[in-house]
Amino acid sequence: MSQNAKGALLALLAFAVYATGDVTVKVLGGIYSPIQIIFFSGLFSFPLAMFMIMRDPQPGTLLPVHPWWTAFRMVATLVTGVSAFYAFSVLPLAQTYTILFASPLLITLLAIPLLGERVGIRRGLAVMVGLAGVLLVLRPGETDLSAGHIAALVAAFGGSFASVIVRKIGADERPIVLMLYPMAANFIVMGALLPFIYIPMPIEHLGLVALLAIFGTAGGLIIIAAYTAGEAVIVAPMQYSQILWATFYGYLFFSESISMNTAVGAAIIIASGLYIVLRESGGSASQNTPVLRTRSRPETGTSLRVGSFLKIRLGRKAGQ
Repeated sequence: MSQNAKGALLALLAFAVYATGDVTVKVLGGIYSPIQIIFFSGLFSFPLAMFMIMRDPQPGTLLPVHPWWTAFRMVATLVTGVSAFYAFSVLPLAQTYTILFASPLLITLLAIPLLGERVGIRRGLAVMVGLAGVLLVLRPGETDLSAGHIAALVAAFGGSFASVIVRKIGADERPIVLMLYPMAANFIVMGALLPFIYIPMPIEHLGLVALLAIFGTAGGLIIIAAYTAGEAVIVAPMQYSQILWATFYGYLFFSESISMNTAVGAAIIIASGLYIVLRESGGSASQNTPVLRTRSRPETGTSLRVGSFLKIRLGRKAGQ
């Protein structure tokens, strides 16, 4: 088996694990506030984060080199987490994924002012076509936009904004800083809000939250192995396999069906995203390749960043 084939298969497995974790979010979201789920999920992820700090070979403090950009990213991550968890809890899984798949389009647009990226006519048209696919899913004027739809859009934008900030400051910041600050912000902010919305959780529900943290960590570790084995242009498009899992899980556990508008819109958005990835992989079409270098799904601060893991692993290899 070639390395690219291995990377693709590992990525498919990783995104299957992520999708299974999102089923847990939807189940818990029917009972608890996203704030409560995020707080406990992040809490269960902290031990592994501490382990990563102890193994980080890069010297330096935990103070950010770019405090303002780090703060903007923390806010974006907080908003993304709450919005994404809420969207998963109230919208059909396939519809939520379809809207979140707009992230590569938004990253392409945000890279223009934040990274100075130049977007040519072809990628520009791909973005416009992809956004038309989003409108097809939302059908403004035909159906009322629910809070869930707005939350999914906010999550897509917030996750894209956080990803572009990482592309902007990632070369200067320690991977541990990029990973730890959003987790700490979630712990502090969600912990402060927790008394106002807290519902006592039986042990089995706490177990589901712990399982959610395990799914997030396991998915991250597998996707790291995928990017280590294969080229990014092969691994990155595998994220779209989540729509298949969303359709399957939605039907199996929640009696959901995918509408024609969502199916067609998803096809348009995925095609646009794939085109952007392929254009960036050409090298001459993009200076920063912001979409191609987005290693994971929209950040929520409840699990470890794939990019941080990769940089730490590469740092250890360089020091050997």
